[in-house]
Amino acid sequence: MLEASKKKRVAVLISGRGSNMEALIEASKHPDCPYQITLVFSNIAEAKGLETAKKAGIETAILDHRGHGGRAAYDRKVLDILKAANADIVVLAGYMRIITPEFVAAWEGRMLNIHPALLPSFTGLDTHQRALDAGVKLHGCTVHFVTAELDAGPIIAQASVPVLDEDTEETLAHRVLKQEHRIYAEALKDLAAGNLILKDKRVFHRKG
Repeated sequence: MLEASKKKRVAVLISGRGSNMEALIEASKHPDCPYQITLVFSNIAEAKGLETAKKAGIETAILDHRGHGGRAAYDRKVLDILKAANADIVVLAGYMRIITPEFVAAWEGRMLNIHPALLPSFTGLDTHQRALDAGVKLHGCTVHFVTAELDAGPIIAQASVPVLDEDTEETLAHRVLKQEHRIYAEALKDLAAGNLILKDKRVFHRKG
């Protein structure tokens, strides 16, 4: 069993139900998991994921993104919250905000995001419908480091699912989400354990 003091402290940022956050919480319950989720933050007070976090005994914080004099001022306040929480790693799990370069720089190599597509294809929103419209035969999800460029950070892990003839946006999204839950926890474990090497914008997994 890994001692709590040796586990990386993770802050999860959400704006909604936080299903990926819930999967990360579940994975963290394993005694040898190298991370612990110590804070769940949201810019939306009504985000359902906050209740999930509270039920799991995790500290929560809320800061409405309106009325702070701009994106940069808001992000500086969020940075202060994360610093006060002594976070080692930041995980975006449905956090529906464009993050400022200053925020990204503060967490370079320590901030993860999951995107519901096989990057670099289908960046941005509405990925599942766009995949169907494009007629691709494989779709999936990607865990990557966050950089200033949207959905363009170094790729850590990917998982694919077949696109079936009878698929709708909803059925495809459901199958992809199952893979999101799996690979996000694996990627976070690897980062927390120090098993990821970032070199020349590529991510390598430490062997042995």
